Amino acid sequence: MKSILSITFLLLFIQDVRKKGNPIEHLPSNIEILTHFGERADFSPDNKQIAFMAKSFGDAMVIDLETRAIRCLTCNVPGAVFLRVMHLANGDYLLIGPDHFENISISRDRDNELWYLRKERGSKPVKLNHKLNEGAAISKTNMTIAFTLTHGQEPSLKEGSSQLILVDVDVSSNEPKLINKRIVHESKDRSCVLEAQDFYDNDTKMTFTCYEPQGKASTMSIDLKTKQVNNMSNHSAYDEVEGIFPDGKYTLVESDRQCDQLGGERGSKNIDIWKLKLDGTGKDFIRLTNFNDFEGGKASNPVISTDGRYMAFQSARTSDAAGVGYGLLLYKFK
Repeated sequence: MKSILSITFLLLFIQDVRKKGNPIEHLPSNIEILTHFGERADFSPDNKQIAFMAKSFGDAMVIDLETRAIRCLTCNVPGAVFLRVMHLANGDYLLIGPDHFENISISRDRDNELWYLRKERGSKPVKLNHKLNEGAAISKTNMTIAFTLTHGQEPSLKEGSSQLILVDVDVSSNEPKLINKRIVHESKDRSCVLEAQDFYDNDTKMTFTCYEPQGKASTMSIDLKTKQVNNMSNHSAYDEVEGIFPDGKYTLVESDRQCDQLGGERGSKNIDIWKLKLDGTGKDFIRLTNFNDFEGGKASNPVISTDGRYMAFQSARTSDAAGVGYGLLLYKFK
């Protein structure tokens, strides 16, 4: 009888207890709505604007944080199907995506590539002639970027393996190009699929995500001088690293840790934004958003301003693919 009661109690404890409603209608005072559309925000180095995507496989936009005016960066490109836009240290932009849409799987994986876009109005994207898996890490102070290659983009790599690659963006001539390519870390199989995220400590270190079997992920760090790799989240959960704080002591993480209390399916669907101290213990985790308290809600793709005062992120739905968003929000740190 006692064991039956214990099992019943456990089932009640882990059932989904999320609330009905829209998290946008229940924002705390330190969060404001920036846009009612868009995804994948990125602060400019001077924090005066945020670049973002209008939608997945769409146009790149930018919003002025003082005037809130929105401008399209790629509307002069017929049929633009970009997935990401990010600021480079010199004020220009890095675009990521295929040159045409074939289907979601092929265009996001095999055909995903890097583009250069100058900040002058009317500029058109220029191919950098290199493919990549998912997104990129970009230095805030120099023209170095990092990204991942998998078998999907580079057939010579073993199926399931992935490489973290650093390159420099050379803009000394009219045609920008990638130079000084070097591999800094490699995973031999699917036990850890890599994705570059952020440089920190004066570009001597970098955070990256290790995607693991059974829908789990770990927040990792690599020392780019010694090549020493450390697990920073140290927990059997979904902990996908996102934007870094300027002091390099903390990072943002998309995590499913709230499922311990809320129940529901673990993994990349039920996520909220957490703050993690990069001390390697995985114990200093603080939850910043509560979108996943609501049925079908999640907050995702957060980034931090270079002065550490603000976080930009997006409202998202658990039913959609990673990266899909329905508007940007601005979180002010108290």
